[in-house]
Amino acid sequence: MPKKELYPEALQHQIFKYITQAADELRLETYVIGGFVRDFFLDRNQSKKDIDVVAVGSGIDLAQKVAQLLPEKPKVQVFKNYGTAMIKALDAEIEFVGARKESYAKDSRNPSVKSGSLQDDQNRRDFTVNALALQLNQDHFGKLLDPFNGIEDLEQQILKTPLDPAETYSDDPLRMMRAIRFATQLDFMIEENSLQAITDNHERIKIISRERIVDELHKILLSEKPSKGFALLRKTKLLPIILPELSALQGIEEVEGQRHKDNFWHTLEVVDNISENTNNLWLRWAALLHDIGKAPTKKFDKKIGWTFHNHEFVGAKMVFKLFKRLKMPLNDKMKFVQKMVLLSSRPINVIDENVTDSAVRRLIFDAGDYMEDLMTLCEADITTKNPKKYRKYHQNFQKVREKIKEVEERDRIRNFQPPVSGEEIMKTFGLSPSREIGIIKNTIKEAILEGEIPNEYEAARKLMLEKGKQLGLTANS
Repeated sequence: MPKKELYPEALQHQIFKYITQAADELRLETYVIGGFVRDFFLDRNQSKKDIDVVAVGSGIDLAQKVAQLLPEKPKVQVFKNYGTAMIKALDAEIEFVGARKESYAKDSRNPSVKSGSLQDDQNRRDFTVNALALQLNQDHFGKLLDPFNGIEDLEQQILKTPLDPAETYSDDPLRMMRAIRFATQLDFMIEENSLQAITDNHERIKIISRERIVDELHKILLSEKPSKGFALLRKTKLLPIILPELSALQGIEEVEGQRHKDNFWHTLEVVDNISENTNNLWLRWAALLHDIGKAPTKKFDKKIGWTFHNHEFVGAKMVFKLFKRLKMPLNDKMKFVQKMVLLSSRPINVIDENVTDSAVRRLIFDAGDYMEDLMTLCEADITTKNPKKYRKYHQNFQKVREKIKEVEERDRIRNFQPPVSGEEIMKTFGLSPSREIGIIKNTIKEAILEGEIPNEYEAARKLMLEKGKQLGLTANS
């Protein structure tokens, strides 16, 4: 892109008209900076509604003036501790900050802040491509300020820090995660000195809150090709600190000439495969964690070679510990990931021509509403490079889908509700809540799943009466 002095075409959003008017009335030198500017030059629209404005002076005063000028008079959120303010208006979220310079203590990423010039503010930015600024004052509207040749780095698709990378990453170690996230999202290279500085400072990530780290992990996982980010986390030694369960999968062992695949690199392939088919963050997490139980369950058996018995069960338990450690949600999102990990090998088991309808019914019952997600995960798990095997495996899964559809249409197992309710069992036998009710309900459920009775009320009621009699219960006449 040929470098010009003015880029008014970048500032077409109507919010800039009000910011320019407010800045000139307050006589504040004002710029838009960061992701909005970077994405304009990359022709990306992701940050068009997320706008960072820096004023040489009070960003809070500027925000309040802009709010007064806007027709809808939006509320100004002020964060005095940080000297920032935010407005949501005209379908955009605008953050205002006063230009500043920062200094850091060794044990914290929260800087000591002083007012500064635009140059001071650009110096504190994480990367040269995020230090690009366009002036908003009318006299120089759209003027580009690029003190670190960020435009050139955009053209070369390189991430560099404005100042010494060792100092940049040590001061605020979250920038290490941001570097890897941007490299993944933008498909950029991290400049060699910068990559080495991340590796040298990897232990510093321990002072960053887990919530901040997880936020960056989410963004890496939601990228077009997440494997790039996780490969960089491994290369820079951050991965064993953040996700030791994933790091433990790396490596191949050989005993008596028998080897197993490298489950770390296999996992990254699965994550990329699933990312081509879904934007579901939690299904991508399931792909990332689906094999974590293989490291603790790996054993060598002289008769059959390498085994990973019960790795799905072990992995599902590890999901809870991992989510808890990283302060991720322990609600239905975690339970969904657990379920996907636990069931990740089950559809493979029903490929066999001789598999019983009972096995298919149990799979449908256990997967519930997430049957399609489970099949998407299983198909993403096919990473063979042999074209014949690849076609065969996908054809097998198509057969599984057909078998599931056939059994589901006939037996109505998904979202299974017992034809006889607990209330009816209590009423029939004159019971208060008790273990006998659970026994009867479970007997009916198992009989339906095994195909011993149809999923119908009359058959279920008959079995209820029989089981009640076995338990010594007397039905009301």
